[in-house]
Amino acid sequence: MKLVDRTALITGGARGIGLAIAERYLEEGARVAVADVDTQGVEEAMTRLRSKGLERVMGVRLDVCDRESIAAAIQAVTEHLGGIDILVNNAAVFDMAPVLEVSEESFDRQFAVNTKGMFFTLQAMARHMVSRGQGGKIINMASQAGRRGEALVSAYCASKAAVISLTQSCGLDLIKYGIHVNGIAPGVVDTPMWDEVDALFARYEGRPLGEKKRLVGEAVPYGRMGRPADHAGAAVFLASDDSEYVVAQTLNVDGGNWMS
Repeated sequence: MKLVDRTALITGGARGIGLAIAERYLEEGARVAVADVDTQGVEEAMTRLRSKGLERVMGVRLDVCDRESIAAAIQAVTEHLGGIDILVNNAAVFDMAPVLEVSEESFDRQFAVNTKGMFFTLQAMARHMVSRGQGGKIINMASQAGRRGEALVSAYCASKAAVISLTQSCGLDLIKYGIHVNGIAPGVVDTPMWDEVDALFARYEGRPLGEKKRLVGEAVPYGRMGRPADHAGAAVFLASDDSEYVVAQTLNVDGGNWMS
């Protein structure tokens, strides 16, 4: 097991990729705090994880748009599980529309969660790690959308491109404290959110429901859409000693959709 005696905080951890990473971290021996703004989702995640005998886990409410909430979550986790060694910045929201129809509210919301919330959660965690003097690992969840623009997804693509850029800048700045900042860029991932994405594509591209999801899955070189668990291995690698010499990088975990 690669994460024994380490404590991880995972934002957006109640479902999808965040929950898959939480489960894998527990299997690797870590103590895990599942953090999410959705308290009911956190409770459901706790039930799922504990039903598997994974007891080194706690749930905490965390709104990445509220810096007081971030601070309170870090304090709660520290009190219950000990100092935090690993942060997975996974909380995110998605919206799409043609450029001529993007609203200021939608634009601001995506940047508030995906970029600003990610950065200030990272900052608060970095301060915690510096105060402990033991270094740490910070993993930011980006996206293949941050590697290229897409016509209907302008604000989301831009917010995730900013995540990749901030991962580089923060990684270079914080490595002197022994804090490794890296990222993961998923491709298209089969989660409940994709049903909402598919409905939006059906609206804007005039497609039948389900067609866009089928087409993007078939277009992945690997042969299918990603699954949440497909990203857990990279998250373990970046949180473990195996990635000691990896700094300010964003790993593509996308079935071959993007090469860099």
